Amino acid sequence: MDTALSRELSIPEDVIESLLSTSNSSSLDEALQSLTETSRSDKGQLELASKGILGAVLKLLQSLDRESAHHLLLLSLRLLRNLCAGEARNQNLFIELNGVAVVSGVINSVEFDCDDFGFGIIRAALQVLANISLAGEKHQRAIWERLFPDVFLKIARVRRRETCDPLCMMIYTCSDGSFELFAELCTDQGLAVIAESVRTASEVGFGEDWLKLLISRTCLEESHFSVLFSVLSENIASDNLENLEKRFTSSQAYLLRMVSEILNERLKEIHMNIDFALYILGIFETAVKILDFHTRGQSGLPTGSASIDVLGYSLTLLRDTCAQDSSAVVNSLIDKGFLDLLLSLLRELELPSSIRKTISPAEGGTVDSELPKVCPYKGFRRDIVAVIGNCSYRRMHVQDEVRQKGGLILLLQQCVLDEDNPFLREWGIFCAKNLLEGNAENQQVVASLEMQGAVDVPQLAEIGLRAEVDPNTKRARLVNIT
Repeated sequence: MDTALSRELSIPEDVIESLLSTSNSSSLDEALQSLTETSRSDKGQLELASKGILGAVLKLLQSLDRESAHHLLLLSLRLLRNLCAGEARNQNLFIELNGVAVVSGVINSVEFDCDDFGFGIIRAALQVLANISLAGEKHQRAIWERLFPDVFLKIARVRRRETCDPLCMMIYTCSDGSFELFAELCTDQGLAVIAESVRTASEVGFGEDWLKLLISRTCLEESHFSVLFSVLSENIASDNLENLEKRFTSSQAYLLRMVSEILNERLKEIHMNIDFALYILGIFETAVKILDFHTRGQSGLPTGSASIDVLGYSLTLLRDTCAQDSSAVVNSLIDKGFLDLLLSLLRELELPSSIRKTISPAEGGTVDSELPKVCPYKGFRRDIVAVIGNCSYRRMHVQDEVRQKGGLILLLQQCVLDEDNPFLREWGIFCAKNLLEGNAENQQVVASLEMQGAVDVPQLAEIGLRAEVDPNTKRARLVNIT
């Protein structure tokens, strides 16, 4: 049968014979499919390893013409992938026979503007190398030295999920256990690869968490977030946030989204430092300047607008950062005017919907009054209140500053339902409790206003407090009722 095919494709006859006899098949196509099925089990891998099938497959890959034998190329790579899935003998032989160069050659031979079949070949080749990378440092280094950075970068620029996932797996596996390789990954060349992977994921998503692991390692466990964020900008300037005012990119928003999700998932494991927090604050301040806050958001995050998503995810990052037990970080943010900015935004927003519904048009302001700002995404007001609540938790100086800036009553007004801010009431009560707990002056201010009827705060009972007159001092006070 395949004598003619062997001559046509210049495949060595011993390779054809080895594959046909081992699989008891009459055609190369049938042999590759049969051997791939056999190699799915540990027993099958061991059996094929003892017969030296891996060497025959590598020779076959070197013999196949990339243009006329795509189908056989794909079948060969799938067989090779299975042979190297955890079988140490095959993994070691792969390195000895210079398999990395063979597979790298296959990748480089494929046109990167190809059809789905071509991308299938790239994906299968990456899966082979990903399985090899799991075998240990020697194997990882062989892959890295051959593919970093040029081939990695070339693949990262392919906007396909099926290539992004195995690429990120391979990069993470190779660099995670090696200080030297990870250091290379954190150079400009390595961060360029990660940046292109983020751009790909922002367009097509990802199916596995390898990219998130890379981002966690480089941006949260190490301090390369600012560089990566700047690389993802379409502006020329590197790290000057003022140059980003024209517009943020969807890739930057996606990076912030991933970092926010990672921090929220690992809040007790990863602790943010002051430099990171201040950089995120700078992003948030820039986003505030960009947006006009006159278009009501129709959804929560992500919204599809890069600037709004950057605003939202930088705020949620600051929310979770302030939830960590680091007064130094919170103090640094406060010193930079973070609390002033949040209180200003909260004052400028329209009232929560449950309060607006109780106010007549005449009470709401005149026609000439400046229109209040609205939430650019559902949950913006809630997130502001959450950040202030986290900052105030057992920090007397923050509680005092909120009072001194006239923010107590403003924040007590957030203990209500709001159509645009799910769970605002719960976060409002949490914030009120943190502002009043252990702070006699704040309690006295609220109690006085409550007794005078200047404010009605029914939620006081929900945090275990009641306003009454002290029989000794004749002054209003809050007392525990729990």
